[in-house]
Amino acid sequence: MAQKLEYLQETSSQTAGPYVHIGLAPGAAGFDIYKQELGWDIAGPNAKGERIRVEGIVMDGMGSPIKDVMLEIWQANADGHYAHPEGGGAVEDGFRGWGRVITDFETGEWGFDTVKPGACPGRSGTVQAPHLNLWIVARGINIGLNTRLYFEDEIEANAKDPVLNLIEWERRRATLVASKTTRDGQTVYRFDINLQGEDETVFFDV
Repeated sequence: MAQKLEYLQETSSQTAGPYVHIGLAPGAAGFDIYKQELGWDIAGPNAKGERIRVEGIVMDGMGSPIKDVMLEIWQANADGHYAHPEGGGAVEDGFRGWGRVITDFETGEWGFDTVKPGACPGRSGTVQAPHLNLWIVARGINIGLNTRLYFEDEIEANAKDPVLNLIEWERRRATLVASKTTRDGQTVYRFDINLQGEDETVFFDV
Protein backbone atom coordinates (compact mmCIF):
# COMPACT_ATOMS: atom_id res chain seq x y z
CA MET A 1 0.00 0.00 0.00
CA ALA A 2 1.48 3.31 -1.07
CA GLN A 3 2.15 5.83 1.64
CA LYS A 4 0.69 9.29 1.39
CA LEU A 5 3.44 11.90 1.53
CA GLU A 6 2.85 14.88 3.76
CA TYR A 7 4.60 18.14 2.97
CA LEU A 8 5.40 20.62 5.66
CA GLN A 9 4.57 24.25 5.06
CA GLU A 10 7.46 26.61 4.51
CA THR A 11 8.46 28.56 7.59
CA SER A 12 7.71 32.25 7.34
CA SER A 13 10.73 34.46 6.75
CA GLN A 14 11.58 37.34 9.03
CA THR A 15 14.05 40.16 8.72
CA ALA A 16 16.83 40.74 11.23
CA GLY A 17 15.48 42.38 14.34
CA PRO A 18 16.79 43.84 17.62
CA TYR A 19 17.99 40.40 18.72
CA VAL A 20 20.96 40.86 16.37
CA HIS A 21 22.52 43.31 18.82
CA ILE A 22 21.70 41.19 21.85
CA GLY A 23 23.32 38.11 20.35
CA LEU A 24 26.17 39.62 18.36
CA ALA A 25 26.96 42.94 20.04
CA PRO A 26 25.44 42.60 23.53
CA GLY A 27 27.37 45.49 25.04
CA ALA A 28 25.64 47.97 22.74
CA ALA A 29 22.28 46.52 23.77
CA GLY A 30 23.07 47.01 27.45
CA PHE A 31 24.17 43.47 28.32
CA ASP A 32 27.50 43.14 30.12
CA ILE A 33 28.37 39.61 28.96
CA TYR A 34 31.91 39.79 27.59
CA LYS A 35 35.04 41.47 28.89
CA GLN A 36 35.54 42.64 25.32
CA GLU A 37 33.00 42.73 22.51
CA LEU A 38 33.62 40.04 19.92
CA GLY A 39 35.03 41.35 16.67
CA TRP A 40 36.12 44.83 17.72
CA ASP A 41 39.87 44.18 17.47
CA ILE A 42 40.56 43.69 13.77
CA ALA A 43 44.31 44.16 13.37
CA GLY A 44 45.72 43.60 16.85
CA PRO A 45 48.60 45.50 18.47
CA ASN A 46 51.38 43.84 16.46
CA ALA A 47 50.11 44.56 12.95
CA LYS A 48 52.51 46.56 10.81
CA GLY A 49 51.47 49.11 8.24
CA GLU A 50 49.53 52.35 8.32
CA ARG A 51 46.96 52.68 11.07
CA ILE A 52 43.71 54.06 9.69
CA ARG A 53 40.18 54.91 10.77
CA VAL A 54 37.18 53.94 8.62
CA GLU A 55 33.83 55.66 9.13
CA GLY A 56 30.48 55.91 7.42
CA ILE A 57 26.74 55.70 7.55
CA VAL A 58 24.19 53.36 5.97
CA MET A 59 21.26 55.10 4.28
CA ASP A 60 17.92 53.88 3.00
CA GLY A 61 16.35 54.77 -0.35
CA MET A 62 15.16 58.14 0.99
CA GLY A 63 18.64 59.11 2.16
CA SER A 64 17.86 58.67 5.85
CA PRO A 65 20.36 56.95 8.15
CA ILE A 66 19.58 53.41 9.31
CA LYS A 67 20.38 53.15 13.00
CA ASP A 68 20.32 49.42 13.69
CA VAL A 69 22.88 48.08 11.22
CA MET A 70 25.62 45.55 11.89
CA LEU A 71 28.67 45.33 9.65
CA GLU A 72 31.29 42.61 9.53
CA ILE A 73 34.69 43.28 8.02
CA TRP A 74 37.27 40.93 6.50
CA GLN A 75 40.64 42.18 5.36
CA ALA A 76 44.21 41.26 4.54
CA ASN A 77 47.17 42.62 6.47
CA ALA A 78 49.62 45.19 5.09
CA ASP A 79 51.38 42.43 3.13
CA GLY A 80 48.14 41.32 1.49
CA HIS A 81 47.84 38.12 3.56
CA TYR A 82 44.63 36.92 5.20
CA ALA A 83 44.55 35.22 8.61
CA HIS A 84 43.76 31.85 7.07
CA PRO A 85 45.84 28.76 6.18
CA GLU A 86 45.25 29.62 2.53
CA GLY A 87 45.53 33.37 3.04
CA GLY A 88 48.71 33.82 1.04
CA GLY A 89 51.31 33.95 3.79
CA ALA A 90 52.04 34.57 7.45
CA VAL A 91 50.31 37.29 9.46
CA GLU A 92 51.37 39.04 12.64
CA ASP A 93 50.60 37.54 16.03
CA GLY A 94 47.13 38.70 17.03
CA PHE A 95 46.07 39.78 13.54
CA ARG A 96 42.54 38.46 13.01
CA GLY A 97 41.61 40.38 9.89
CA TRP A 98 37.97 40.21 10.93
CA GLY A 99 35.78 42.58 12.86
CA ARG A 100 32.22 43.46 13.72
CA VAL A 101 30.73 46.89 14.39
CA ILE A 102 27.26 48.31 14.75
CA THR A 103 25.88 51.75 14.04
CA ASP A 104 25.28 54.34 16.72
CA PHE A 105 21.64 54.06 17.79
CA GLU A 106 21.23 57.85 17.73
CA THR A 107 23.16 58.97 14.66
CA GLY A 108 23.53 55.87 12.49
CA GLU A 109 27.29 56.45 12.26
CA TRP A 110 29.66 53.48 12.36
CA GLY A 111 33.43 53.31 12.48
CA PHE A 112 36.46 51.21 13.37
CA ASP A 113 40.26 51.37 13.57
CA THR A 114 42.51 48.98 11.69
CA VAL A 115 45.55 48.92 9.39
CA LYS A 116 45.37 49.63 5.70
CA PRO A 117 45.48 46.31 3.83
CA GLY A 118 47.92 45.58 1.05
CA ALA A 119 47.23 44.31 -2.45
CA CYS A 120 46.42 40.61 -2.51
CA PRO A 121 46.32 37.85 -5.15
CA GLY A 122 43.20 37.41 -7.25
CA ARG A 123 42.14 34.62 -9.57
CA SER A 124 44.19 33.51 -12.57
CA GLY A 125 47.29 35.39 -11.52
CA THR A 126 45.60 38.77 -11.12
CA VAL A 127 46.29 41.22 -8.30
CA GLN A 128 43.50 42.84 -6.32
CA ALA A 129 43.81 46.41 -5.12
CA PRO A 130 43.83 47.01 -1.35
CA HIS A 131 40.27 46.67 -0.10
CA LEU A 132 37.99 45.72 2.77
CA ASN A 133 35.20 43.16 2.43
CA LEU A 134 31.96 44.20 4.14
CA TRP A 135 28.83 42.23 5.07
CA ILE A 136 25.79 44.24 6.11
CA VAL A 137 22.66 43.17 7.99
CA ALA A 138 19.83 45.26 9.42
CA ARG A 139 16.14 45.32 10.04
CA GLY A 140 14.43 45.04 6.63
CA ILE A 141 17.27 43.09 4.99
CA ASN A 142 16.33 39.43 4.48
CA ILE A 143 19.77 38.33 3.26
CA GLY A 144 23.04 40.00 4.27
CA LEU A 145 24.54 42.31 1.65
CA ASN A 146 28.14 41.89 0.49
CA THR A 147 30.18 44.79 -0.79
CA ARG A 148 33.74 46.12 -0.86
CA LEU A 149 35.54 49.27 0.18
CA TYR A 150 38.42 50.51 -1.95
CA PHE A 151 40.68 53.48 -1.19
CA GLU A 152 40.66 56.63 -3.32
CA ASP A 153 44.43 57.12 -3.01
CA GLU A 154 45.09 53.73 -4.66
CA ILE A 155 44.31 55.08 -8.12
CA GLU A 156 46.66 52.89 -10.14
CA ALA A 157 45.80 49.69 -8.24
CA ASN A 158 42.05 50.41 -8.45
CA ALA A 159 42.27 50.90 -12.21
CA LYS A 160 43.68 47.37 -12.58
CA ASP A 161 41.51 45.63 -9.97
CA PRO A 162 39.72 42.65 -11.57
CA VAL A 163 36.61 43.01 -9.39
CA LEU A 164 36.15 46.74 -9.92
CA ASN A 165 36.56 46.19 -13.64
CA LEU A 166 33.61 43.78 -13.62
CA ILE A 167 31.43 46.86 -13.07
CA GLU A 168 30.74 48.36 -16.47
CA TRP A 169 29.90 51.92 -15.45
CA GLU A 170 32.58 54.04 -13.79
CA ARG A 171 29.91 55.96 -11.90
CA ARG A 172 28.85 52.72 -10.24
CA ARG A 173 32.45 51.82 -9.42
CA ALA A 174 32.72 55.07 -7.50
CA THR A 175 30.19 53.80 -4.95
CA LEU A 176 32.87 51.38 -3.72
CA VAL A 177 35.62 53.97 -3.20
CA ALA A 178 36.16 55.61 0.19
CA SER A 179 37.30 59.23 0.36
CA LYS A 180 40.42 60.11 2.34
CA THR A 181 40.81 62.84 4.95
CA THR A 182 43.08 63.49 7.92
CA ARG A 183 41.94 64.16 11.48
CA ASP A 184 44.35 64.92 14.32
CA GLY A 185 47.19 63.39 12.33
CA GLN A 186 45.31 60.15 11.61
CA THR A 187 44.19 58.99 8.18
CA VAL A 188 40.41 58.64 8.01
CA TYR A 189 38.49 57.04 5.15
CA ARG A 190 34.82 57.90 4.71
CA PHE A 191 32.54 55.26 3.18
CA ASP A 192 28.80 55.87 3.09
CA ILE A 193 26.60 52.99 1.97
CA ASN A 194 23.34 53.54 0.08
CA LEU A 195 20.97 50.59 0.10
CA GLN A 196 18.75 52.00 -2.65
CA GLY A 197 18.33 55.02 -4.84
CA GLU A 198 20.28 56.79 -7.56
CA ASP A 199 23.64 56.31 -5.83
CA GLU A 200 22.98 52.76 -4.64
CA THR A 201 26.17 51.03 -3.53
CA VAL A 202 27.25 48.06 -5.63
CA PHE A 203 26.52 44.77 -3.85
CA PHE A 204 27.92 41.39 -4.87
CA ASP A 205 26.17 38.06 -5.21
CA VAL A 206 28.60 35.77 -3.37
